[in-house]
Amino acid sequence: MCRLLAVRGRTTPDTAKSFLRPRLRDLHDPALLLDSDRAARRLALAVERGELVVIHGDYDADGIAAAALLAGWIRTLGGRAEAIVPDRTRDGYDLSFAGVDRAIALGAGVIVTVDCGIAALDAVQRATAAGVDVIVTDHHIPGPELPEALAVLDPNRPGCTYPDKRLCGAGVAFKLGQLLSRHLGRSGDEAWHQLDLVALATIADQVELKGENRILGRYGLRALGRSERPGVQALMASAELTPGNAVPSEAVAFRLAPRINAAGRVGDSSKALRLLLTEDSGEARSLAAVLERNNGERRELERRTTEEVFAALADVYDAAADRCVVVAGDGWHPGVIGIVASRVAERLFRPAVVIALDGDRGRGSARSIPDFDLHAAIAQCGSHLERFGGHHQAAGMDIHRDRVPAFRDAFRDVARSRLGAAEPRPSLHVDLEVALGEVDFDLYRYATYLGPHGRGNPEPVYVARAVRVDGRPRVLKGGHVKFTMADGRSRLPAIGFGRADELVPELTGTELVDVAFSLIENTFRGVTTIQARVADVRPAD
Repeated sequence: MCRLLAVRGRTTPDTAKSFLRPRLRDLHDPALLLDSDRAARRLALAVERGELVVIHGDYDADGIAAAALLAGWIRTLGGRAEAIVPDRTRDGYDLSFAGVDRAIALGAGVIVTVDCGIAALDAVQRATAAGVDVIVTDHHIPGPELPEALAVLDPNRPGCTYPDKRLCGAGVAFKLGQLLSRHLGRSGDEAWHQLDLVALATIADQVELKGENRILGRYGLRALGRSERPGVQALMASAELTPGNAVPSEAVAFRLAPRINAAGRVGDSSKALRLLLTEDSGEARSLAAVLERNNGERRELERRTTEEVFAALADVYDAAADRCVVVAGDGWHPGVIGIVASRVAERLFRPAVVIALDGDRGRGSARSIPDFDLHAAIAQCGSHLERFGGHHQAAGMDIHRDRVPAFRDAFRDVARSRLGAAEPRPSLHVDLEVALGEVDFDLYRYATYLGPHGRGNPEPVYVARAVRVDGRPRVLKGGHVKFTMADGRSRLPAIGFGRADELVPELTGTELVDVAFSLIENTFRGVTTIQARVADVRPAD
């Protein structure tokens, strides 16, 4: 464990202790966010006057969780609040004219954007012209011009000296809620009841789990497991998660977040929002069932679209010359192209842009690879786009059909310039070499204190060198492969999920192998053991 801490840069007792036991009191003062005091004072006035505050979120898990968090919090403080999210197909992302008009129709005195708004210059202007105060809270990188709102809270805006720039949209909304509670003279402890939604959004949005995000994630995952929100309880039951204990970050990323995102991708995102806001258990179960059906439909659409996208690459992608992928097609569902772009980026190890065309317009989603700043690269090609937004690893855009070839050429030039002539290749970073006899339940248990894991704080990867495969590997349904590692003194069961085709030849092609792996629990017939989740295998030197 000490070796693990040392390779992660925690080389003194004090730094190790602070990392293993992050504290809520180490969170930064929300008043450090530029414009936050002005925003909190305006919301406090709205609460005192009984004005309606309309929270406008985005249609992904971060935006939906942020909207539910802030609307519910304002209601708890005695105010009036409604939360709305756009329809992906009809409205597109961000605050739009349709969103402004809807808020005005509801009778909004104040509109607060969460996880969006930093690029919505025209929509904000429309709201202010109608006499509605607008507070923008966002975490995406701003363009050259900020919206003319009453307040703009974004740790990444120019002039903002907030110490941590990595917060997700719900994280920024949480900070505003903290300051609002302070202005209304409420106890700061009530903020901790909101951490379940903050953790859900933080993990789902794949922001770096460093600094404040790691603190919010650590305590928020505990709060998520104990959440009293009927919607969260129903969502966890649908995902077959047991309440009570801290929810693993992996379960949020692969089981909870996809169900929320599915509503925005192929269904009605407002149903996911209602799920997180409802106080009725029956309604929560009904809405969770809708999201479950949406998720099944999303998986099928994703599978079909992925096949079509890879087939289309033959006409637009040269593996030897291109350092990126830009592919466009008709009939692709805009709700799944972001996931498909992730699949392309992972498989080809190139920044990938997938554009769904409909008539003369296109809507694109982009995903990146490590060390390639996607937002900055797309900004260099912005003259070919109608609008765009995002961050280092993910982005979205609107584009006219006839501008796609020019954008592809421009993005290729930028990628080639930034990535160089050599073909980009993925690398696997190993934390620690271990003997199989060192791997036990205690190591697994202690290593959990390094979490939560995700981007910026990956789970530890170990390597066992010159081990043999005890017996023949077993290929399971779903393309998984199971085997046992042995080194003459100890044995360790291992599994490679969905990796049989690539791993079996390595496991059977030589007598001794090096195995890189992480550790997971395996419970069978009531007995819990530790096994290796295989990351890679290669012949031993």
